[in-house]
Amino acid sequence: MSELLARHRAVMPNWLALNYTEPIEIVSGKGNRVVDADGKSYLDFFAGILTNMIGYDVPEVREAVERQLATGVVHTSTVYLLRGQIELAEKIARLSGIPDAKVFFTNSGTEANETALLLATYARKSDQVLAMRQSYHGRSFGAISVTSNRSWKNNSLSPLNVHFLHGADRHLTQFKGLSDADYIAACVDDLRHVLATAVSADVAALIAEPIQGVGGFTMAPDGLFAAYKEVLDEQGILFISDEVQTGWGRTGSAFFGIQNHGVTPDMITFAKGLGNGFAVGGIVARGDLMDGPHAVGLSTFGGNPISMAAANATLDYVLDHDLQANAARTGAIIIDGLKEAAQRLSCVKDVRGKGLMFAVELESPAQAARFMEETKRAGLLAGKGGLYGTAIRMAPPLTLTVEEAVEGLGIIVSALETIDAEAAER
Repeated sequence: MSELLARHRAVMPNWLALNYTEPIEIVSGKGNRVVDADGKSYLDFFAGILTNMIGYDVPEVREAVERQLATGVVHTSTVYLLRGQIELAEKIARLSGIPDAKVFFTNSGTEANETALLLATYARKSDQVLAMRQSYHGRSFGAISVTSNRSWKNNSLSPLNVHFLHGADRHLTQFKGLSDADYIAACVDDLRHVLATAVSADVAALIAEPIQGVGGFTMAPDGLFAAYKEVLDEQGILFISDEVQTGWGRTGSAFFGIQNHGVTPDMITFAKGLGNGFAVGGIVARGDLMDGPHAVGLSTFGGNPISMAAANATLDYVLDHDLQANAARTGAIIIDGLKEAAQRLSCVKDVRGKGLMFAVELESPAQAARFMEETKRAGLLAGKGGLYGTAIRMAPPLTLTVEEAVEGLGIIVSALETIDAEAAER
């Protein structure tokens, strides 16, 4: 055990997970690559859990932060006007497509989802919330209550009355072999049945990830949330799209993941990639919902000048360089290549994803762990997850080049071939 790992285990909680049998310390980064304390370089296909959205040491972001630091003002709080906060809110409100939108900034996706749940339950005067099976929305008390993955759920106590829906679980026996249209119809029937049997009137909201992060990048077929929203609208139930992982063009086919379903939600939550590593989260919602609560509120560090400088520069970079199109282009190289390779690899149960958000489902958690070690050895960083711990999830920076996409695909396929050969020998 390394000296640093021993110190980590002595003062950090046991549930703070580390990747790899021998965890690494990342000490520098440039572009889409990082270097560990031993000098080994890695192509980063996990980006700090989808957070280093445009890579490392980006001049535009660094210079924006340095300009703000040079003013001597790192923090003032929201009791004063914050120009960067207002400018970023204007951009996000416009991009969201939500009518009369207003924005509130937090420090994380967990806080953003807590805010959305507060707004929804306040507006609807109800503690009843719908969420998706296999979902993950954060580690706080309220966010855990709308999380549907036992590995991430610490207790059954909840401030909310939650019911979970189908929509990203086509592996279940009753849904296998169904077309997208038939699966959507079955899920809508289930939603109507839940509303008729499991709740009273005045459900507050449905909160859903367009692509489930911790769930292993499982996703509803395009159009399901449009069908759900038709039912929700009949009863005035609000729709919250959790875009903490799917936002800012990552799916390639839409700027926000929910737009793949042809839906404009009542609220969108966001975090992770927007600050390219600086802590920023938030919510954009209809103005009437955002203005609704009667009590005074603030976020001490939410919208602070440093994070706003980074986020404004990051969002401008994404838009100016059309990184959504780049995600579509480079993501297709990898996803198509993985699907082709999967046809000859018995260890691969599924390949799924959109743009630069893709996953490989393996046969066992042991194979997933083996993949992590093999790709680490070959110089590529990945992540794992899924409901059963069998999914490898990858989301490189949106600045990934075609050459890096081909390089990464080669490392992934080679690792899968190794695992497949080992399985065949048993």
